[in-house]
Parts: sequence; structure tokens; C-alpha cells
Amino acid sequence: MELTQLRNIIEGALLAAGQPLSIARLKSLFDEEDAPDTDAFKAALDAIAESCEGRGFELKEVGSGWRLQVRADVAPWINRLWEEKPQKYSRALLETLALVAYRQPITRGDIEEIRGVAVSSHIIKTLSEREWVKVVGHRDVPGRPALYATTRQFLDYFNLKSLDELPSLGEIRDLNELNAALDLDGESSEDDSAATSEDDGTTTVDSAETEIDPPSEQHAERHSSSESDERDPAPNSETDPSAL
Repeated sequence: MELTQLRNIIEGALLAAGQPLSIARLKSLFDEEDAPDTDAFKAALDAIAESCEGRGFELKEVGSGWRLQVRADVAPWINRLWEEKPQKYSRALLETLALVAYRQPITRGDIEEIRGVAVSSHIIKTLSEREWVKVVGHRDVPGRPALYATTRQFLDYFNLKSLDELPSLGEIRDLNELNAALDLDGESSEDDSAATSEDDGTTTVDSAETEIDPPSEQHAERHSSSESDERDPAPNSETDPSAL
């Protein structure tokens, strides 16, 4: 098959799919005996990426595969196509997500120990419903607490190919800078509320009243290509939370 024809097929598939497509998924569009080899697909994808230079959209490889998406520098205008406002997230949720991303697999207790406050069940539920984190195993200690890790949907949403593209902790002094590095800039929430321990009948929980707006370009990218149904193959083994 000629490169031009293969390129046109891939472009059409990426536009129609509404989600990232891996090379394996693209190969499935062809009969097995007629399917181009992997090198041919890579050459076609390189040609598509080159043709997008200087245009309002780009070809981007994320965790689940390849997608065509709006460029960040034109997203503020494209976002006006939709009336709904971008989702807002509390600082407590963002800090919890950051800890999962950098120290996975990690337990809820580990997160609470690092942050110094109890993690609201609503935060874990929201992250799970967004399919940004999932349970990948259980720590072999009394109570067998769940181990959480990020998913392919997390990578897709934050425009990452792999966790290796996260900024290193050495480049970040605190979680405020991490939120900026993940394109989650916004107004900081107030400090987490203080409370007595569970032994006194109360539990310290995160303050969720003040929320943070994620950047507008993420909103445009979600409309240009929706999240994949694939799941991230995550390890069942435990890592030392202090390893980073």
C-alpha cells in the first residue's frame, strides 16, 4: 500500500474514532494478510505530524495511542464553541492526585501521612469516577489497604505519553509548583481545616470549598479527542513511598 493511501486512512480513522488509537488498533482496520507493517504505520504517522506543522491542530501521542487535537495556543478561542465551563477541582484533590502520580502504588494511609490530614472519601471517589486512578493491588499488612496508581486515562487527559514525561521532583519545590507543571494552575484553596483525631470522635478532612480551574486548553483537547476505554496495565507490586 502506498504511503499516501495509508496516511489518508489513518487520518480518517483518527478523526472518526473520537479517542486515541494505538498502532495495534490501526492495524486491526486491515485484513491480516494486507496489513502494512509497523514501520509503515510509523512513517505515515510521521508524515501526518509533519503536515500539521503551522496549523491549528496537531498529531499527539498520549498514553492510549495517537490522536488529532487542538493546539494549546488556539484553545482559548476554540473553547468558546462550548457553553459549559471547565470542571473545577479542589486543591486537596489535586494534591492527592499528584501524590498518586509520583509515588504509585500508594495507599490512602500513605497519602494521609504525607499531607497530614485525612483523605476525604469524596476525593477518592471523584478520582476513580474520572478514571484517573484505580486500585492495582493491596499492601500485605493487617487490613490489606488498597494500592492506588494512575491509569491511561490520566495520561490522556494531561496530554502525556508516559509517566516519564512528568516533571521530576527535583524541578519542583512544592505542590503549588506541581499543579502548575501539570497545567492545573488556579487559585489556591485555603489551608486544610484542623481537627482532633478519630479517638476524640472526629476526623480531620480536607477543605473542598475553594476550587481550582484547570487550563482551558485541556477543555478543548477533551472535545477534540475523548478518553480511551483502555486501561493502564499497572503493577501489583509495592514500591517504597519514600523512594522518590
